[in-house]
Amino acid sequence: MSEIRNDWTREEITEIFNTPILDLVYRAATVHREYNDASEVQVCTLLSVKTGGCPEDCAYCPQAARYHTDVKVHKLLPTEEVLENARAAKEAGSTRFCMGAAWREVRDNRDFDRVLDMVKGVNAMDMEVCCTLGMLTEEQALKLKEAGLYAYNHNLDTSEEHYDDIISTRTYDDRLDTIDNVRKANISVCSGGIIGMGEKEDDRIDMLHTLSTMEEHPESVPVNALVPVEGTPLAEQPRVSVWEMIRMIATARIIMPKAMVRLSAGRVRMNMEEQALCFMAGANSIFAGDKLLTTPNPDVVEDKEMFQTLNLKPRKAFKGEASVKFQQIPSAQA
Repeated sequence: MSEIRNDWTREEITEIFNTPILDLVYRAATVHREYNDASEVQVCTLLSVKTGGCPEDCAYCPQAARYHTDVKVHKLLPTEEVLENARAAKEAGSTRFCMGAAWREVRDNRDFDRVLDMVKGVNAMDMEVCCTLGMLTEEQALKLKEAGLYAYNHNLDTSEEHYDDIISTRTYDDRLDTIDNVRKANISVCSGGIIGMGEKEDDRIDMLHTLSTMEEHPESVPVNALVPVEGTPLAEQPRVSVWEMIRMIATARIIMPKAMVRLSAGRVRMNMEEQALCFMAGANSIFAGDKLLTTPNPDVVEDKEMFQTLNLKPRKAFKGEASVKFQQIPSAQA
């Protein structure tokens, strides 16, 4: 069986990344089958619980207040409306429900208290509950864990070198610090990035190197293709090819064998055959529903047809990870 390693060199990852594509997919598919059930795909739903008005300047994001996009700003949704969305997602086959808020960082206020109530409510449905709320302190991460949070998404977005070309309102170290705080609270880490933002191939390799050399690999690694949005600085970026997505997914699978590799944004532009190649290369998680926060996504009916055609089945919640769900954690007051 392939070894789980956290000491990958940049040269090793470069060699893997540049393997001829069919050989790369074959190697990734082999590693995937060593560690995962290749017929299982985790189905996740992502809901924007607070949209727009963000003070950050992420060049890809239509929710930044400084860009003129069609995104309508709305304050934090009522808790019961969020829980109704979670119930509907579960009925449609999702086993993970992720709530996203367009905040720079979490603040200790009534809105955060309401998010904690949302987390408790979704957790009570026996779904994996995930949040993406911006930067977190260690104390806030512990409060989320105590409320029942299973996973926290905080993407690196790109390489450290390319990062300043995409975002100037926070640093790469800020992102790594939040991931560390999530780890300390014993919350599952979801962290990946976006390709197609004008980065070089070296930047993609550097991002994979950062993820794969963390003390523990992220349990979930989203691979996003940029969805250009009018009004953002990256609106004119060309579409990422499916082969670039496959190369990223396959390399991520080989160097992080046990991670859920998430075929995320950009899937709406892929046909079933292209998505099937991504699953073959090691992707084993998707987002379901007609939107990913504010960008389009394939509808549930299309996904159900694809699952039937490809003989895929949804992965059960908490599979093989009950110890994470029920493990005792330190008090947030400590």
